Formats: sequence, structure tokens, C-alpha cells
Amino acid sequence: MTDDPEWPTEWLRAVLSQAVMRVLAGGTTYGYAISVQLEAAGFGKVKGGTLYPLLARLEAAGLVLVEWRAGEGGPGRKYYELTPSGRRSLAQQTERWTRFVSVTRPHLQDTTEDPHE
Repeated sequence: MTDDPEWPTEWLRAVLSQAVMRVLAGGTTYGYAISVQLEAAGFGKVKGGTLYPLLARLEAAGLVLVEWRAGEGGPGRKYYELTPSGRRSLAQQTERWTRFVSVTRPHLQDTTEDPHE
């Protein structure tokens, strides 16, 4: 998924579709640009073998539209755009993720001492 060992793969897998949709909420773009934005946001390098199947799943679910555009002096590219359903899904997922973090953060940051020490 990523060459960056900083984040466990299962953590990235849990949030990657939201992160990709968040990038697309900023406007229509192509796969490599999505990957660059995710890396700049701190997700590490997201490989094409992870990103493109994810984008295909989002398209199949009706959350993303795909359009081929001719390249300027090079090969064409697929451009991705959130559908209205994708925007609603992103808002719902973000709200749920925020609630999940608010539940898990206090538990994981529990500073009580281990009675076994």
C-alpha cells in the first residue's frame, strides 16, 4: 500500500477511501495527483496497485465519475470526480470517523498506571 513504514497498513486501509474522496472534494483530478496530495498530507506513498482498484470500487459504488481526457503531448489520463452521492458519503463517513476517534482517543490515551508494575 505504502512504502512509508510510519503507518500500519491496516490503519491506512481503514481511512484511505475517505482520504481519496477528501482529495476529490477539492475538484476533479487524476490518479497520480491524488497520490501526490495524499503523500503531502502525510499518508506516505500510496502505490498505484492500491489507489486504482480503490478508485474503481468508488466508481462501481456510484461515488466517483471517471472521464478519459486526451493528454497534452502525452498519453491520455483518467480524471476522477466525486458524484453528489460521493459527497454525501464522504460527509457521513467523516462524521462517523470523527465519532470513532472521539471514542477511541480517551481509551488509548489512558494514563493510569499498570497495577502489575
